Amino acid sequence: MNKNKQRFNHRHRQSPILFSFKIKQEDRLLKFLYERIKVIPKGKIKSMLEHHQVLVNGVAITRFDYLLSKDDEVNIVKTAFKDHRNMKLPFDILYEDNEFIVINKPSGLLSVASDKETRRTAYRYVSDYVYNKDKHNRIYVVHRLDEDTSGVLIFSKDSRLKDELQSHWNEIVKKRGYYAIVMGRMNKKEDTLVHYLKKSSVNLVYITGDRKNGKKAITHYKVINENKNYSLLNVLIDTGRQNQIRVQLGSINHFVLGDDKYGEPDNPLNRLALHAYLLEFVHPRTHKVIRFNSPIPKEFRSLFPINN
Repeated sequence: MNKNKQRFNHRHRQSPILFSFKIKQEDRLLKFLYERIKVIPKGKIKSMLEHHQVLVNGVAITRFDYLLSKDDEVNIVKTAFKDHRNMKLPFDILYEDNEFIVINKPSGLLSVASDKETRRTAYRYVSDYVYNKDKHNRIYVVHRLDEDTSGVLIFSKDSRLKDELQSHWNEIVKKRGYYAIVMGRMNKKEDTLVHYLKKSSVNLVYITGDRKNGKKAITHYKVINENKNYSLLNVLIDTGRQNQIRVQLGSINHFVLGDDKYGEPDNPLNRLALHAYLLEFVHPRTHKVIRFNSPIPKEFRSLFPINN
């Protein structure tokens, strides 16, 4: 999105993918490759592993005994994958312990690898960071943020905890908060939007009257600052539908700034003006409430000088 915006990092030409697998159950990496790839000699497979041609979730892995987890994506690429493990993290770590690592993801950075980008993702940076501490360390994806949304992004260091979180995500998450800057001044300074959403064949989310097949989306907003052109909103969502904030606010003609996917609003910040500032959930094991916060981006403050 945002044709004129400056990307977080320029795109790199990707090495062609020779094989791609989605992991269905735990397995050791080299054993899995031997069992699934019969057209390449075992010695060559081992060599490809040693030469950074085997990626797990976009990260080059060289350990033969690396433990694959359910839902991992394994790609075999044609040419060696450059190692960036000594690169400085391009974002702040908000929290870290033995179970979680939480980052303040920048706008323009993918959460995980895609078919167009495998090198520069939040997952890869954090994976390299924990590997640098101990080569046996790894992280697991708990949830995702859209590429152009900034804010709180959580990774787990425990595969079973990741499974427990994902299995009951909608039940254990208690609060999801966002700052959004939209076009215009809101007639209603506080409101709740309820719609049913569907996805088109070109992956665009839209509002539908089909309650049977649509997914219910509930978004609460409150104006916390405004000027003659824009409104700064505190947004809380009860449901985590793809692009729900952007679509629902756009449906009342208050498009999120920089969102040329669903409208043609102004783009004074050269980014999507959506920031995930709060995620609160109940720990599935301890049952304690865990709360992570991220400060409002400085770009937002340039339009709305506020004290919070």
